Amino acid sequence: MLYREAGQFKSSYAADSAIMPIRQDRIALVLILLVAFVGIPLTASPYLFSAILIPALILALAALGLNILTGYAGQLSLGTAAFMAVGAFAAYNFALRIPGIPLLVAFAGGGIMAALVGIVFGLPSLRIRGFYLAVATLAAQFFILWCLTKVGWFTNHNPSGVITAQQMVIAGYAFDSPQEKYLLVLSIVTLMAFAAKNMARGNIGRQWMAIRDMDVAAEVIGIRPMRAKLLAFAVSSFYCGVAGALFAYAYLGTVEPEAYSLDLSFRILFMIIIGGVGTVLGAFLGSAFIVIVPIALSIFVSFLDNTLHLGVPSSVGSNLQLMVFGGLIIFFLIVEPFGLARMWQIAKEKLRLWPFPH
Repeated sequence: MLYREAGQFKSSYAADSAIMPIRQDRIALVLILLVAFVGIPLTASPYLFSAILIPALILALAALGLNILTGYAGQLSLGTAAFMAVGAFAAYNFALRIPGIPLLVAFAGGGIMAALVGIVFGLPSLRIRGFYLAVATLAAQFFILWCLTKVGWFTNHNPSGVITAQQMVIAGYAFDSPQEKYLLVLSIVTLMAFAAKNMARGNIGRQWMAIRDMDVAAEVIGIRPMRAKLLAFAVSSFYCGVAGALFAYAYLGTVEPEAYSLDLSFRILFMIIIGGVGTVLGAFLGSAFIVIVPIALSIFVSFLDNTLHLGVPSSVGSNLQLMVFGGLIIFFLIVEPFGLARMWQIAKEKLRLWPFPH
């Protein structure tokens, strides 16, 4: 088989602790990046960019932020969409009220504002945990959206509350077409994914996992729970804030509170559960599953209806899609509770041991 480690010797600790110590994994990553940055932009249609690829990447970034908080640090959150809304509105106001500010700086500023808000709402994590903490973050979801709706300053006193996002211009280049927006989103998501992977493997990542597994024991060995938990909320909210800004500018084209509803928070939570809690890969697999499967089911139901002439009403078809989608989620959780990333890891382990898989 091609997936073998024979002959690959590590001569240094740095080589042994690399992100991808196996040569085949590095080659596969380079090929995936080449396809994503070169192959897809040359072949994909505008619909594929706008309806599937861009939202999947943005939601993967938001799921990655939630995975940092819930998967690595063990702090359950139901306010992901609210932190995305903070990032979107902060980026809009930075671009509106600071003339000449670079758009990427505005996006980063939106992430920083989301991180500050995340720290405030992460303070209850110092005293409560589990479902009680989830309720506290759920309160953040309702409170933040209420503020964005009722306080006119955030929407520049727009009576409708729906604002057209500013044009994305970076270094004098306008990102107008779906292909250009896709490349911008892909570049940002790739850089932040590598940063998250390095954080998870570093000292702070080990502190988060120690807090997740047993916070009392972590405190005994010298880890400061307050610093680790609040840092997890800050980093997670920063990722969600940048994702929210990209969601408004690169996908929706508008900045509106209704786009960041509780339903979006649950969708992102389902992404990390299906994809795999505590893995960077799981955020991307879960996002792809949540975005692509409903579209595929819709096309399949329409195909059956047109082929067999069943005359299925649209309401029945949509409900059928939801039922099948829910059934697939339950099936995957029963087959592998640790998500699609764990299934991929098991497949790689079997390939490494072939022809003697256990």
